[in-house]
Amino acid sequence: MTFASLGLIEPLQRTLATLGYTAPTPIQTKAIPAVLKGRDLMAAAQTGTGKTAGFALPLLQRLTQQGSRVQSNAVRALILVPTRELAEQLLQSFSSYAQDLPLRTYAVYGGVAINPQMMALRKGTDVLVATPGRLLDLYRQNAVKFDQLQVLVLDEADRMLDLGFADELDQIFAALPKQRQTLLFSATFSSEIRSLSSELLRDPLRIDISPPNTAAKSVRQWIITVDKKRKTELFIHLLRREQWGQVLVFAKTRNSVDQLTESLTAEGFTADAIHGDRPQPSRLRALARFKAAEVQILVATDVAARGLDIDALPLVVNLDLPIVAEDYIHRIGRTGRAGASGEALSLVSADEARQLAAIETLTQQLLKREIEPGFAPVHKVPVTAPGGQLIKKPKKPKKPKEQGRKGKSPIHLGNWFEEK
Repeated sequence: MTFASLGLIEPLQRTLATLGYTAPTPIQTKAIPAVLKGRDLMAAAQTGTGKTAGFALPLLQRLTQQGSRVQSNAVRALILVPTRELAEQLLQSFSSYAQDLPLRTYAVYGGVAINPQMMALRKGTDVLVATPGRLLDLYRQNAVKFDQLQVLVLDEADRMLDLGFADELDQIFAALPKQRQTLLFSATFSSEIRSLSSELLRDPLRIDISPPNTAAKSVRQWIITVDKKRKTELFIHLLRREQWGQVLVFAKTRNSVDQLTESLTAEGFTADAIHGDRPQPSRLRALARFKAAEVQILVATDVAARGLDIDALPLVVNLDLPIVAEDYIHRIGRTGRAGASGEALSLVSADEARQLAAIETLTQQLLKREIEPGFAPVHKVPVTAPGGQLIKKPKKPKKPKEQGRKGKSPIHLGNWFEEK
């Protein structure tokens, strides 16, 4: 199978050859012809399988062939994403694929000044990548118009709902033209997303490249049980002993990210951080330094789980397990991409037992457990069953209640009589 056999035009074939794309992946093989035909699509594929090209390439081709001149402040194709990092990543992909095409691409998101974005949108945009909140801000100020909109893409829509964008999405959908092509691409689809798809999509083609909610087989996964207060100490110990190269570490809260970064720096490691409280330029700079290997360890909250695309990342460490089990799939999907091998280690404490069980239930596998000498947990992590459910300890039998009047001491009749 070749990209030419999928019906892609020569400029795109030439660009793909320049970028080193030799053959389409399974998701691209199934998605590209369907999108070229104008079909609505609901596709599930693991991260790192090339799903972005699966919708970007045919979308760019259709816009080019239709040749409509984009009007001022108008948008022809809209791609909604949950985070700034993913918006930047997709913009970079679209810009690369469209380098030989007469199309304009742009991205808008919060955390940066809105006025430069308003100025850029005045020229009109063929492809706009946007986070929901900033897009609504621009729409309310008449900086973006949807009269020419032909295609809507929701990338990682489940994460948008997890982040509380449901109301914003409803407002955006209400402003869009009813006649359009709609595409949903994600690694996982929750029941809420499936319900949403039934409202947005018309007779969609459904594509499932892999079993739902599974991690790439090329990623070795295991856990080390440890007490919560010793996680940072254990991670630094492992860093020194294993001589790991680059590591992406996920922590649950922004404070946890900052504290771990400070601890690592104090121990002589080069580390940087990404989380929602950091300004966008700082987040982009941290990611750029990590990609350039100027920083050994990048610590992040789940804001980065779906927006980081790092070539040949060898290891992901979960300092804390995610609250939402699906986020585990996206976290460890930062390694083992495009067929490469990778490793995913989770440091698990007793208070995370239910999160561990949820992850194992979702992935339908028990994660191998290890105990690091010198770090054996005082508080044991409960055992889980093959499906991932917690095995509860049997309750102690209750002592039988003494017979008597409710709430009062029992009466001992024998004390009422005298011996004769």
